[in-house]
Amino acid sequence: MSPPPPPLGRARKREAQLFDPALCDTELVDVRTRFTQGRWARARALLAGTGDDWDRRGHRIVVLAETPAATAWAGEWLLAEPDSADAATLLACAAVFTALRRKGTPEAAEEACHRAAALLPADPTPWLGLLMLSRAFGSPEEFSRHFDQVRARHREHHHAHHLMVARLAEHAPASGQDPLHEVYDFAAWAAEESPADSPLAVLPVIAHAERYRVLAAAHGRGPEGAAAHWSSRRARQVLRAAFDWWLEWERDDHPRNRVDLNFLAHAKLCEGRPAEAAALFHRIGSHATRAPWSYPDLDPRKAFLAARNAALGTA
Repeated sequence: MSPPPPPLGRARKREAQLFDPALCDTELVDVRTRFTQGRWARARALLAGTGDDWDRRGHRIVVLAETPAATAWAGEWLLAEPDSADAATLLACAAVFTALRRKGTPEAAEEACHRAAALLPADPTPWLGLLMLSRAFGSPEEFSRHFDQVRARHREHHHAHHLMVARLAEHAPASGQDPLHEVYDFAAWAAEESPADSPLAVLPVIAHAERYRVLAAAHGRGPEGAAAHWSSRRARQVLRAAFDWWLEWERDDHPRNRVDLNFLAHAKLCEGRPAEAAALFHRIGSHATRAPWSYPDLDPRKAFLAARNAALGTA
């Protein structure tokens, strides 16, 4: 196990990093800075070095694609290297974010993703772009097809499974606290189908958090509702299994590790286990994620800092 982050007393510098989508990928942070200045050669080297580590490739491309002027710089790169699958995929994902911001059309983004997919058929990242696009604009059938395309290329794709769980959790909000809801079955199936060290072991916790988001929005539940949501027998079981998995495997090497830890820390606090949450906060360090601290309709910064202070006894 790697050492814990520095003491939480140096708050101001670290809190400036809260909600950075790059998470703990320091190499990506440096490359992103250069990329936003138009220096795309470092992005080229970064993606070439990432190779077929599909989760890391998807994470890095998504983070770079979200940056201002990503379309311009990726387009310049593609002009210089028309056959570059890396440049085409980065440009396609930038087009997806442009469409999500309602500054471009979904049709243009879809075309760009299909062009990128043709250049490197084994890469799930263009299909991840299409999955994000259909999450906002597509039908359930289209979303499912794109998920299947991602999973056919990388069965344990972390980001894609999180998107699928979020989408499934939104089905049938009127059914309330249904322990047989399809999102729970899907998450359990994905976790069971994955190798023992796969971070998808935490997916059932993500399913409970996303379902809480939906139920809170539909029924106006506050913090009291969160406690009730996490006190069910099934919730306690998945939390124990996920926490035990983290103690054994941790997978600090995974690029989206801190996403899982934020969800797990949030759930442990809702369950009423601050000591276990405290251990997770030490591993999270400054790498907070907006979800699930924004659930339900909260200021994520205030919610995260309050939760961390409560767990660590520094309030």
